[in-house]
Amino acid sequence: MSTEKTEAIVIRQADFSESSRVVTFFSREFGKFATLAKGARRLKGPFDAALDLLSRCRIVFIRKSSGALGILTEASLVTRFRPDSADLVRIYGGYYVAELLHDLTEDFDAAPRLFDLAVETLDALCSSQPHPPSVLVIFEISLLREIGLLPELSECSACGEPALVGSDSSSGSRSFWITRSGLLCGACRREEYSGTAVSAGTVEILKKLSTADHSVISRLVLSAVQTSECHRFAASAIIGLTGRKPSTLRYLEF
Repeated sequence: MSTEKTEAIVIRQADFSESSRVVTFFSREFGKFATLAKGARRLKGPFDAALDLLSRCRIVFIRKSSGALGILTEASLVTRFRPDSADLVRIYGGYYVAELLHDLTEDFDAAPRLFDLAVETLDALCSSQPHPPSVLVIFEISLLREIGLLPELSECSACGEPALVGSDSSSGSRSFWITRSGLLCGACRREEYSGTAVSAGTVEILKKLSTADHSVISRLVLSAVQTSECHRFAASAIIGLTGRKPSTLRYLEF
């Protein structure tokens, strides 16, 4: 056993007993991990309000070497997740961030850039920054990039040819179709993917989002159509990885 200190985001809670909870955190140094917070359900528990969902806090926990559930010993609040209570998109957007961090990362897999990205995304959702769906799309693509599971963007996943070889007969503009493993060129298009066409312009946006250059990403301005199409691409990949649609997506519109 070892005692560890870190700053972390609360991404999940579950009742464990009449007085305790299992709290799952995401931190820069340790990635995702769960701890038993004894007394956390009491009205005057030892952790006050530090363990609210999506709060960022400084914690001390005992890490079990056997892989068993750790024990939370201290927690002090750094900042709460407090978007405008009337803006449900921002609230559910935060829950969506937590769900993706929980479902797409491994226990104790350090991810400093992903932690910083999550903090920036939650801060943006709490700010007056317009169009929260574009903030969430940038998080989706960046998350897939950071965990190394962003689908291929430069070529067709079926034939290996450059992705932008097809054309959309209705508009004359180059388009491609999404599968759970990447893109399909026009020649490889199949009927089951007929409703998932996205434009060549969106491909270029996706390529920029797939880079690790934060200065470029922070300057991108996505239109409503690009936001919707980028989300369609990301959601397809996420569903392919997890085998299910994230539960919080039902409350969000892209």
